[in-house]
Amino acid sequence: MSSRCWRAPKSACTPGCRRTARVSHSGSRPRTCAERARSSRVYLRLSALAAHVREHGYDQSLAHQAFEVFLTARNQLQPFEDVAPALARLRQRYRLATLSNGNADLARIGLDEAFTVSLNARQIGAAKPHRSCFERLARELGLASQEILHVGDDPLLDVEGARAAGFVSAWMNRRARAWPPELAVPEVMVTDCAQLAALLGV
Repeated sequence: MSSRCWRAPKSACTPGCRRTARVSHSGSRPRTCAERARSSRVYLRLSALAAHVREHGYDQSLAHQAFEVFLTARNQLQPFEDVAPALARLRQRYRLATLSNGNADLARIGLDEAFTVSLNARQIGAAKPHRSCFERLARELGLASQEILHVGDDPLLDVEGARAAGFVSAWMNRRARAWPPELAVPEVMVTDCAQLAALLGV
């Protein structure tokens, strides 16, 4: 399961200004294969902070301190009301795992006990939809790819990526968005975790 299960906190800095800094940094020089593998949100944010610190003559350690402040704020999240009850139901019958390109800390959020495996792009060295992410998840779970249902909210990164790796894929569409016409329709579509649990018989 990699669907976004929480409401994002408000921020004084707009997504646009944060994205501009990350894009500026990521496009500032040619990227090797290793660098592309590290281009998760965590890597880009920390690297962008480090670049700003160097530019203004501050000690490099300040970038890590600033990133820790960001992480603390990033994990001050309020899960949707359906999440905790549905996870409690699902874990009675299924092994649950998370696969994320982001940096949310399940322990800080209070959802870590529901999951057997929790992976992110920084741990793997690649980001979804790269096939290696899903293959690593299957290995950690000790299951064949076709035995895993991957639930996500991004049509390309989650649904298409999982399907290309041989997983059964499900789209969680909380906002009633239209499915991209250029992509094959997913095997399963749900609106929240409660509907997913009911569909899976728990």
